[in-house]
Amino acid sequence: MSVILIIGFFQFSSAQYYKEKKQEKPITRILFLFDASQSMYGRWQSDIKINIARKLMSNLLDSLNNVKNLELALRVYGHQYNYPPQVCTDTRLEVPFGRFNIKRIKHKLQTLVPKGTTPIAYSLQQTAKDFPKSGNSRNIIILITDGIEECGGDPCAVSSELQKQGIILKPFIIGIGKNFRDAFDCVGTYFDASSEDQFRKALNVVISQALNSTTAQVNLLDENSKPTETNVNMTFYDSFSGLIKYNFIHTLNNFGLPDTLLIDPLITYKLVINTIPAITLDSVKIIPGKHTIISVPAPQGYLKLKVGSNNKAVKNLQCIVRKSNTNKTLNVQNFGQKIKYLTGYYDLEILSLPRIYVDSVSIKQSSTTIIEMPMPGIVVLNKSVKGFGSLYVEKNNKIVWIHNLRKNSLQESLILQPGKYRVIFRSIYSNKSEYTIDKSFTIKSGVTTTVKLY
Repeated sequence: MSVILIIGFFQFSSAQYYKEKKQEKPITRILFLFDASQSMYGRWQSDIKINIARKLMSNLLDSLNNVKNLELALRVYGHQYNYPPQVCTDTRLEVPFGRFNIKRIKHKLQTLVPKGTTPIAYSLQQTAKDFPKSGNSRNIIILITDGIEECGGDPCAVSSELQKQGIILKPFIIGIGKNFRDAFDCVGTYFDASSEDQFRKALNVVISQALNSTTAQVNLLDENSKPTETNVNMTFYDSFSGLIKYNFIHTLNNFGLPDTLLIDPLITYKLVINTIPAITLDSVKIIPGKHTIISVPAPQGYLKLKVGSNNKAVKNLQCIVRKSNTNKTLNVQNFGQKIKYLTGYYDLEILSLPRIYVDSVSIKQSSTTIIEMPMPGIVVLNKSVKGFGSLYVEKNNKIVWIHNLRKNSLQESLILQPGKYRVIFRSIYSNKSEYTIDKSFTIKSGVTTTVKLY
């Protein structure tokens, strides 16, 4: 009774662990990169820019108080040194990442005094040190600025490198008071805030895209354009950095519909459906806040390989599978296996002795194509001495090499396809070619044939 209880406990624990692991969500880390350069003292609509930015940022931060799995930080530039002279390293992480630091960020914003220049590229570069090194996180930068790079740096190149290294997702940029789209489109997703109202809306849209869950489904279509194909791995790569973002085994739910996936909408993906052969879709975009359907034609059928009526008769017999009229190996399939392939035509190279080639094998939608080879036979080659030799298959009065005998072995057993063969052998001790032994023999299905090479 106690054993049963222990087993039940471990089964429950395992199920509970799986459930918890499945529900684990990444931490979203948002770093506000805030412009406090001298130009932020400029007049803009109802007040000076820095005051309007403080007020709208404070309102936004208040709305984030109860958001789960969220950490915030604040980096500022242009606030430590007066201009002139121009100090192009004027940036500092004022509030590090934390879950309960909104009050600290608001306080810091209220005490900022705009002074200096605009080192955007250098400031972006320094953000790489700001994000904690943990695997399960979404690192986002929101750059708020009223100007462009003033220190000769290249914000586009810096942003590109940070994304390629997987440190951050594509940044958001909000330009205050003037349209800077031409300067920032290559840096990230740009929002123009030429008025206070647009600034407020831009902040809300950016936060919505950064935080809101976005769903997607992948429809694997059969030849009738129905989403019936399933149970294959799908790999989502960041198309910019090349990094793997998600792996999902495709699933149909109880209603026969593709499962719903939670996908980060801030990334453009390269999607690889790992069928045989694989299917690749470039530049897959997920629409933030909406359910995105990704349809992929992926009609499939089965290829089954068997040997006579007994697949166990030949152990480890394999077959190379290639797309017809190509040299690229798609798969090495074992006999006795039944494997799915995309519909189409394939060439097979069966690794028997001798090899068997079957061209233009048709794989059809939801059908099984069976390739059956005859039951082989066995030859036992007995030698009285060591020597040199080879085995050939006879066909149309010609011999074709298929195997070299082991020089130091006195007996070899080989599995051969039914047919005519010839073995040619000479003793290691013979010094004349005329002592060559040449013997023909026939292999029949399921029969063992002994050949004496003396």
